[in-house]
Amino acid sequence: MLNVEKVRIMTRLAAYEKGEGKRYLPISRYYRTDYIGLALIKNFFLVSIGYVVLVGMVALYFLEELLENIHKMDLIKLGGEVIIGYIVLLITYSVLVYVIQTVRYSRAKKSIKNYYMLLGRLTKIYAKEEKRVQDRSVFRRDEV
Repeated sequence: MLNVEKVRIMTRLAAYEKGEGKRYLPISRYYRTDYIGLALIKNFFLVSIGYVVLVGMVALYFLEELLENIHKMDLIKLGGEVIIGYIVLLITYSVLVYVIQTVRYSRAKKSIKNYYMLLGRLTKIYAKEEKRVQDRSVFRRDEV
């Protein structure tokens, strides 16, 4: 016999997994600190690569001027400005990534709460059905 409540719950679970769940279920596999830490590590590498590329492009753009005036330049000051720029950019992006990932994790946890509640209800329905099947089989053995 078809259990209508079980079908409804399974339909809602499948719809969630196809919709919001695609985005939120992978997030729920992590602890908050692990999820945010992983995002910050990715941020560090991406900002570093991006900054090196940006500085390289600017250096190539001004290459002629740099080569003509390299003997007049204070290279230590220029290196310090490049490093300070990197640190400022890294801190700015790290703060942004931290805030965005914290909000994203909180939304995922709220969204998944209902999903797990439905899974619990489905598990109870299956447990009741299993108990009924076992009770029937015990009853039939007693008759024989």
